[in-house]
Parts: sequence; C-alpha cells; structure tokens
Amino acid sequence: MDDERQLAHSLYDDVLAFLIGTLFIALGLAMLKAAGLGIGGTAGIAFLTNNATGLDFGSVFFVINVPFFIFAYLAFGPLYLLRSVIATALLSVETTLLPSLLTFGHIEPILGAAMGGLLIGMGMLSLIRHQAGIGGFATAAVYLQERYGWRAGKLLMAADLCVMAAAFLLLQPSQVALSVFAVICLNIVLAFYHKPGRYAGFARFERNRSAKAALVRSRRA
Repeated sequence: MDDERQLAHSLYDDVLAFLIGTLFIALGLAMLKAAGLGIGGTAGIAFLTNNATGLDFGSVFFVINVPFFIFAYLAFGPLYLLRSVIATALLSVETTLLPSLLTFGHIEPILGAAMGGLLIGMGMLSLIRHQAGIGGFATAAVYLQERYGWRAGKLLMAADLCVMAAAFLLLQPSQVALSVFAVICLNIVLAFYHKPGRYAGFARFERNRSAKAALVRSRRA
C-alpha cells in the first residue's frame, strides 16, 4: 500500500503531464499542417474540415469529441471524463494560439511526417498514463485494451487509416502517403510504450478497472 501511494501521480504530476502532453500534440499538429499533411483520428477529421471549410480547428476538434466524452463517462467514469475534457479544451486553446506564436519557414514533408507523428504519439502517451485522453478513437482503444486486452496502438492504426482514406478527397496522393507515415509513427509510440501492466504509475488504475470488469463478469455468470 505504501508503494502504491509513492507511485500514484500527484496533482502536480498530472498538471505537468497535461501541459507537456497537449503541447507535444499541438506542436506535432502544427508541424504536420506546415508540411501540408494530415493525421488520423478526430484530429484528422478536424484537419480535413478546417481545410474544406476554413472553420477553426480547435473549435471543430472539441465539438467532434463530444460523443466520445459521453463514451468516456460510461466506460471510465466521471473522473476520466473530467480529465479528458480538460485536456481536450487545453489542446483546443493551444492549437488556436500556437500559429501566432510559432511559424515554420520550411519543413521537409517526410521529416514533418515523422516528427509530427512521434510528437503526437508521445503527447497522447503522456495523457493516457495520467488517466486522460483527448477524446476520439484513443478513448475507445484504451477501453478495449483494458477490457479485452486488444492492443491500443493497433486499434488506433486501423481507425486512423480509415480517416486517411477520406483524405484523398482533399490531399494529393503523395501527401496522403506521408500522412499515413505520420499515423504509423504515432501508433508505433503507443504500440511500443503503452502495454498493459508496464507502467507502475498507472498500475492502480489498471487494477481498479480489472476488479470492476471481474465483478461485472461474475454478476453476468
């Protein structure tokens, strides 16, 4: 029990993780946009909507995630929902403000794809390990991994590739190919570093989820 208390994240830990994680994601998205590329997930849908209509990315991104917030509440409870709403709102503000604070003169597209995907993956990993997310497919993927043992990285890659298929409507084939490469880089981070039981600071949350799942199964039996 004492070890659990020492490993549990403090409020200070969570605040830093939220700031660092969302800034990584915002920077990764900015690099992809500067390179003329897209990304998967609800961020990719918001990207495509922004390109097609000119609507603000941050606002569209937040609205698209509302159904996933409802799912987060049902699957993980009010605390995870609150954390995810805070993280998503923070990211929406950062993506709106960042263009006025940082611009890129030139980014080689292949480097932009790799760096953008890796930064977004590390940012998402930071949030996931602090019991939060930015809504979207990641919330469902984390639930399926915790509930059924399915690998979150592989699930996200499949969903992201579906979004990339829609990108052919707005992007050139070469841009779509590099966007897929960015998605692969993102999901490599999650597939390698987000495995059940690997992260000690997340252990108590995983144990609570497993206990609840076992209780549900026993009641059904």
